[in-house]
Amino acid sequence: MKLSTMLMYDGNPRAAADQVTDLERAGLDLVWVAEAYGFDSPTLMGYLAAKTETVQIGAGILNVFSRTPGALLQTAAGLDNVSAGRAVLGLGASGPQVIEGFHGLPYERPLGRTREVIDIVRQGMRREPLEHSGRSFTLPLPEDQGLGLGKPLKLLTRPERASVPIWVAALGEANVAMTAELADGWIPHLFHPEKAASVWGDALAKGRAKRSPDLEPLQATAGGMLAIGEGEETKALLDFARPLYALYVGGMGARGKNFYNDLACHYGYEQEAKEIQDLYLSGKKREAEALVPREWLEAGNLVGPESYVKERIEAFREAGITHLQVMPASDDPAATVAQVKEWLG
Repeated sequence: MKLSTMLMYDGNPRAAADQVTDLERAGLDLVWVAEAYGFDSPTLMGYLAAKTETVQIGAGILNVFSRTPGALLQTAAGLDNVSAGRAVLGLGASGPQVIEGFHGLPYERPLGRTREVIDIVRQGMRREPLEHSGRSFTLPLPEDQGLGLGKPLKLLTRPERASVPIWVAALGEANVAMTAELADGWIPHLFHPEKAASVWGDALAKGRAKRSPDLEPLQATAGGMLAIGEGEETKALLDFARPLYALYVGGMGARGKNFYNDLACHYGYEQEAKEIQDLYLSGKKREAEALVPREWLEAGNLVGPESYVKERIEAFREAGITHLQVMPASDDPAATVAQVKEWLG
């Protein structure tokens, strides 16, 4: 099992990126850089590439709507070059609030679009002329559209590698099945190890049954807050995760169109999910946070005595997680990461 983390920053990503060098020396294997509707991910990834030497640098995630497949190809190839072969392309559909609200694009066929993007990016990384005929993309543009002058073009520069690992953020059954079929890795958010098989087991099996033998086994990353210590003062740190859970379950979408609220229901927290959403959307965020199930917080994070944290690590491993994602909550994050790295062997 490898160790990963999400680049966390409050206002100044440069300062957060500087801390990644310490985590790299402590044994961190992969750092994810989020985008959403904040700073763009590739700029920060390029900065990290210049600051680090060994850690893999992943986009976590780039949506498949706001950039063309050709632009995503250029980004993947460029980042892989400046990082000397350490780039990971994380893709996802995001959600209608971001795609339609921030980017002004219709949220249409997210799964089909993701499938086509994966195909085109892989084709382009092999420096093949881009030719594709799908429902979302047609390359080159047909002669009866535009000026009719398009022709198949291959990437002008030679990539560092002929392929870049493509990971997909997926929660819904069809999306997870597609990810298990096509992607190199899977990014499930707000993961509950003990409930994962009942929620995604069938979808993963369905996708793996169609998986090409040319692909390596599917990898997966999940985890949460990491704090090792005795006593209630350590366990109390779990409350700092409540705003994140409440944000996603309650506010990351509208009623009837919130993937994370659906996930909470699949985990068996139907009543809590409804109440959290009602409170959050009415502006009562604190009350919503208080309703996040303690069981979920305990299961999805690594907070407690050494023996307990080790148990949680094994739970994630048994659930199929290959890259344990940790967000250290300690005075010395690098030392905490080094301790877990030692446990992983």
